[in-house]
Amino acid sequence: MRTVIAVFSGTGNTRRLAEAFGEALRALGEEVSLVPLDNLPAGDVLPEPLAVAIQSADRLGIAYPVHAFNAPANLLQFAKRLPTPGKTVFLLNTSGEPLRLNGMSSRKLRAILQRRRYPVQSEYHYCMPYNIIFRHGGAMAWRMLDTALQLIPLDAAELVQGISRQPDRVPLGGVIACLARIEHWGARLNGRLYRVSDACVRCNQCVRQCPAGNITVGASGQLQFGGHCLMCMRCSLHCPKDAIRIGLFNGWKVNGPYHFQKPAGEPKSQRYNRLLTRAYDRYFREAEQRLAAAEQTRPGE
Repeated sequence: MRTVIAVFSGTGNTRRLAEAFGEALRALGEEVSLVPLDNLPAGDVLPEPLAVAIQSADRLGIAYPVHAFNAPANLLQFAKRLPTPGKTVFLLNTSGEPLRLNGMSSRKLRAILQRRRYPVQSEYHYCMPYNIIFRHGGAMAWRMLDTALQLIPLDAAELVQGISRQPDRVPLGGVIACLARIEHWGARLNGRLYRVSDACVRCNQCVRQCPAGNITVGASGQLQFGGHCLMCMRCSLHCPKDAIRIGLFNGWKVNGPYHFQKPAGEPKSQRYNRLLTRAYDRYFREAEQRLAAAEQTRPGE
């Protein structure tokens, strides 16, 4: 079985889990390749190498970070350009909070895939630390990654066995996701408001790494921000001087990568509002129950 996983990852969390999912499939005897979806050229069809890779695969995985309860705008454009006839798809997505509304993130994407004849066998959601809104503490970041890495082999095994896993339905979830899709338009508008502070050392790391080609260097050497921003936060999170100001949402900016180090001793607790606390508790409780059940059914050595 040959699987291609098409990956869009803003700050690296989604890519990290997509790589782990690929390794889990390889451990089960599958051939897997990952292809990035950064800076896809405009047009009605995909670049030939990417289209050929997808056409030659037996299964397509699509991995993305959830943006305002939706798939990012570039993922929808990618899906509209998929070659036909289609093949079985699985979705892998990540978000900073485990609200069930995140299960609605694929609603528009699924509609496009259905029209392109790409049936979705399963969808897997994993919680990973925020790159906007607020910064998770080191202990929580580690717990999120550790939990996802333990769940992924179970999910990969189910995928290979043909077991379907779908997100829960949420009352009015489709309506909320549809309204929240204004983020696609808002990101392009807000992206024009990005600026750099005097701390900028002109390393141009953000220019090279922007997945939308939205950051350029002007004639005077100043950084310029265009109207194609995805608000993936790659530039602001990884800026070595914390010099990028993200427009209207600068109060939510998170700077500096997570290092995912296992905490020593008793970790400090991080306070959340009641809704998030309940969501995190449910997410980890359900994960622990799945892992315990899998341990009990594992054949003895």
